[in-house]
Amino acid sequence: MKRIAVAGTGYVGLVAGVCFAEVGHDVTCVDVDEAKVKLMESGVSPIYEEGLEELMKKNNATGRLRYTTDYKEAYRQADAIFIGVGTPEQPDGSANLSYIATVCRQIAESVEKDCLVVVKSTVPIGTNDKVEQFIHDFLLRDVKVEVASNPEFLAQGTAVRDTLHAARIIIGTESKEAEALLQEIYKPFNLPIVSVKRRSAEMIKYACNDFLALKISYMNDIANLCELVGADIEDVARGMSYDERIGSRFLNAGIGFGGSCFPKDTKALKYLANQHGYKLKTVEACVEVNTKQKTRLFEKAKKRMISFDGLKVAVLGLTFKAGTDDLREAPSIDNIQLLLEKGADIYAFDPVGVKRAKQHFPEGSIEKGRITYVKTTREALQDAAICFIFTEWGEIKVLKPEDYKKLMRIPLVYDGRNLYDLREMKEAGIEYYSIGR
Repeated sequence: MKRIAVAGTGYVGLVAGVCFAEVGHDVTCVDVDEAKVKLMESGVSPIYEEGLEELMKKNNATGRLRYTTDYKEAYRQADAIFIGVGTPEQPDGSANLSYIATVCRQIAESVEKDCLVVVKSTVPIGTNDKVEQFIHDFLLRDVKVEVASNPEFLAQGTAVRDTLHAARIIIGTESKEAEALLQEIYKPFNLPIVSVKRRSAEMIKYACNDFLALKISYMNDIANLCELVGADIEDVARGMSYDERIGSRFLNAGIGFGGSCFPKDTKALKYLANQHGYKLKTVEACVEVNTKQKTRLFEKAKKRMISFDGLKVAVLGLTFKAGTDDLREAPSIDNIQLLLEKGADIYAFDPVGVKRAKQHFPEGSIEKGRITYVKTTREALQDAAICFIFTEWGEIKVLKPEDYKKLMRIPLVYDGRNLYDLREMKEAGIEYYSIGR
C-alpha cells in the first residue's frame, strides 16, 4: 500500500483516485473548490459517471479515500503525486499548461520526502521534462523528486471500468527506481504494463486518441459518399468489421466526435507538428471532416425548410454521447446555436445534460429564437415541426416510429445516430434523414 495524492478531481483525477483506493492504496484527492470537496466527502460525485459514486461511498467509509483543499498536507509525505488537472485547448490549438504549472509549484514547495510525480493529464510531448525541471527549480527542501508519464485511456461513461479493467497501463519513466515504484502501485490492478521512456508515453496517448478520431472521421467521410452513390454505410461497416485488421469498433457513422479528448487532442497534435515544421495531413483532414460533419444535418434541414423562424424544433440529446453529462464539443451545441440564430423555438430533452446545457443556452429567449428544456421526449416532440437526434440515450432509442408520427405536427426527423430502420420509418409515414443511408 502506498500513500498517494491526486491533484484535480475531474474525470481523470477523481476516477484515478477512487480506483487507487479501491485496490488498497491510501489516497487523498486535492481540489481548490471547498464546496466540491464537501460534496465528495458526502459521497456525491461532481461528475456523472456510472459506478463512481458507489466506489466513492465504499472507500470513503474505509478511510482509504479522502478529499481536501489543503495541498500542503496532502503532498507533504506522499510516496507518489498524480497530476490529473485539465489541459484545455487554447485558441491556436495548443494545450494550456497553466494548471499543471500551478500544481508543480505547490508540489515543489510542499514535499518533505523523496517522491514520484506522475502526470496523468494529456500533455504535449516533452512536457514531463519541463515539469521535472520546473519542480526542481522551486524545491524548498533537499529531497529527490522524479517525474513520470502515465497517460489515461478512459472513456467518459465507462471510466471506472476502463480504469479497473484497462487493456494496458502505459508508464513512461527515466529511471529504474521510478519504473519500479509505478509497477508496485499498479500491481494490484493485475493488468498488462507497458513501460517506455517518458516522451514515448506522451506520444502513445496522442497517437491512440488521434487514430480513433481518424477512424471515426474516415467512416463519416465514407458515409457522406454512400449517400451520393446509393450505398448504405451500415452495410459497408458490417462488411468491414469482419476484417481483423480493421476491427468492429469505431465504425459507426454519425455527426462527428465530441467530448474532452478527441477534438482537443487532434488539434494539439496538429499544432505540435506545425511547431516542428511538419504537417500531419491525416490529422488535419480528420479535424476538417469532423468540423463539417457536426452541422451536416442542419444543412440538410436548411435546404428542406423555407424558414425555422417560429417553428417548434425538438432536440433529443444534448451530451456528446450517452452515459455522460459532458457537453464539451458536443454537436448539439453547434446545431442549437445555428437554430437559435434562425429563430427556432427549441424544446430540448436530455436525461442528465440539461444543467450543463443551461450554461451555454439559458432557458428562454436567446437571439432570435428561444429554448425550453423538457423532462420527457414526448414533451419535446409534441406538435414539433422538426426533430433532431444528437445523442443515443436509451430514453430516445425506445421511441417507436409511430411515436414520431403521432406526436409531431410534421413527422420530419433528422437522426445523427442512425437509430432507426429506414424501411420502418418510411412505412410509418416519417420523412427521415440519417447519416450515410
